[in-house]
Amino acid sequence: MSLRDIEFSKLTLQEVKNITSFIIDEKTKPLRDEVEELLLQKEQIERALEKKSSELQDAKYAIFDDIESLIEKNDTATLSKLHQAKLQSIDLYEMLSETIESAIITSLEKSKDSEAKHMIEEIVKELTYETIKEGTLSTLRVRKILSTILHSSIEVAEASPNFLEEILEATLRGMRSGLMQSIDRFKKRLAFMPLEAKHILIKDYDTIMQDLNQTDILFSQVVHNLAEESEPITKKALLDINKRMHYDLEELVHISKETALVMKDRFSTLAKKAVKKADDALHSNAAKEAKRMGTQAWGVAKVALGSAIKTAKNVIEPKE
Repeated sequence: MSLRDIEFSKLTLQEVKNITSFIIDEKTKPLRDEVEELLLQKEQIERALEKKSSELQDAKYAIFDDIESLIEKNDTATLSKLHQAKLQSIDLYEMLSETIESAIITSLEKSKDSEAKHMIEEIVKELTYETIKEGTLSTLRVRKILSTILHSSIEVAEASPNFLEEILEATLRGMRSGLMQSIDRFKKRLAFMPLEAKHILIKDYDTIMQDLNQTDILFSQVVHNLAEESEPITKKALLDINKRMHYDLEELVHISKETALVMKDRFSTLAKKAVKKADDALHSNAAKEAKRMGTQAWGVAKVALGSAIKTAKNVIEPKE
């Protein structure tokens, strides 16, 4: 039976659904098979990428270990340079929690009491900056990084009650400084960013602008959320420290808003081009079909409303 033989006007809604569903299944089977095959390939590629990324990370560790074995153990200046290069070369994001925990414990064990707090702050600042630098400056990603760092710090602090407040304050101050450094780096790179990257930013322009204008809120939310999940003594310490840091957060607000203004200024021309592209997109096949469907949806709603009004009138004004 061909489509021309079907009298759609005599069919119920369910019959129309059944017939169109059957026809779609028959006509689009090759395409659906191709989509399923591509999804399978995508899954295989993602697994392969994950495996190779892990192998790449392990290869980097091995190279740095080989180089370190060539350096004298008492040559602390050279070792420090090598370790700095390592921090900037490996992917910190996946091992951030363990790195923070190890760094804080090492600071407590090997530094004098008067130096430990300063060491922890500097380490957290560096790790915050290097980890954020590896990817996009998005709220979701930054929130996860800050939460991971603070959560690991809280675990060490609660296991070292004599140093709890010092550890937490050093961590919060290090996080703030690292975040500020990341935003400042982003601001400086805006002027030299490749055109392709600028178009990505144009796509997420509103989100990034909103993120930049509420970094202080993001920071405080991370602190408050983890404080609520912690022991009472930790909660009190976190909230007190965050309150004392109020003026320090104003500096974070300043650099964030400054960066937002630079971004707005740099992308004014590209934003206009993006609007032109959006206008051109209105004439694409997908846009035309969306417009058709919108009109059709309006028609369906109009018929349904008309039917409802007619039914209501019949109830209110029954025929004699």
